[in-house]
Amino acid sequence: MQLAEFFTIQPDRLWKIAKQLGVDYAVSGLAWDEKLEKPWDFMPLIRLKQRFADAGIDLVVIESMPPSNEIKLGTAGRDREIEQFQQFIVNMGAAGIKVLCYNFMAQFNWFRTSTTTRTRGGALVSSYDHSLMKGAPLTEAGIVTEDQLWENLHYFMEQIVPVAEKAGVKLALHPDDPPITPIRGVSRILRSANALQRAIDLVPSPVNGITLCQGTLATAGEHIPSVIRHFARQDKIFFVHFRDVLGTPEKFEETFHDAGKTDMLEAMHTYYEVCFRGPVRPDHVPTLEGEDNSNPGYELLGRLHGIGYMAGLMEAAEARLKEQGKQT
Repeated sequence: MQLAEFFTIQPDRLWKIAKQLGVDYAVSGLAWDEKLEKPWDFMPLIRLKQRFADAGIDLVVIESMPPSNEIKLGTAGRDREIEQFQQFIVNMGAAGIKVLCYNFMAQFNWFRTSTTTRTRGGALVSSYDHSLMKGAPLTEAGIVTEDQLWENLHYFMEQIVPVAEKAGVKLALHPDDPPITPIRGVSRILRSANALQRAIDLVPSPVNGITLCQGTLATAGEHIPSVIRHFARQDKIFFVHFRDVLGTPEKFEETFHDAGKTDMLEAMHTYYEVCFRGPVRPDHVPTLEGEDNSNPGYELLGRLHGIGYMAGLMEAAEARLKEQGKQT
């Protein structure tokens, strides 16, 4: 497996510390600070790729996307956005960045009602309570139905998947977070493993697969090892978010990697069992003592805990697999 981390587009302390901890693979966003070029143009992408290479890190995933809300809503500007998206995919392939983590959440991305929930030792995590959203006003998009979103996703994939095939870029679709519908009148369609399967079956292709976000799918009540096996059999896991939660779609909170509902050693062992070799990163970590929580879920100390915990699980899973091989 490729132990990875999400890095900012410019070197910071995490770049050096993560490398010291054995992280050789990067996930990053688009270079929105570029002044003269669009961030999805070829040159910003190639410079980003080389910036990581110069630090001894291989940029393998872009976890961001050009403007796409009109694509998701099916409004007047969607074909213009699709054209930009197609060029983005072409440029990713040319720059040697082979996985795109994208989502189909309209109006807003991952969503929480609190980023200051107390967990073990007073650490801060994000949480979601759907009862707080019952009186929430509609967004400017009004009512967005599931049928609309499925139709718009199909239209989008028909335009994008052939381009990704030619460019050699894997499309790793992320489930909706939280996996509950609707929120402020906007439906969420990718709320389960079955929904993800339906989505990638819309336009079958070797490059049309998923980001297996354990936290989102665990929130939805899925058994993570079973989900891993299901999608691995099809070679559809292109990227993994390794995190955990406590609760249900209606009310849940993030946890330390070792304190949630999932047997994380079993999950890691399953990735080794199915011979998953792609990138995996810790996600949505607690904010620890001394940190200001200005970047909830992505402060430094919790990420270091996540990296170390994952590295230990990887070693244990590999040892268990070797032992099982000896026994058989």
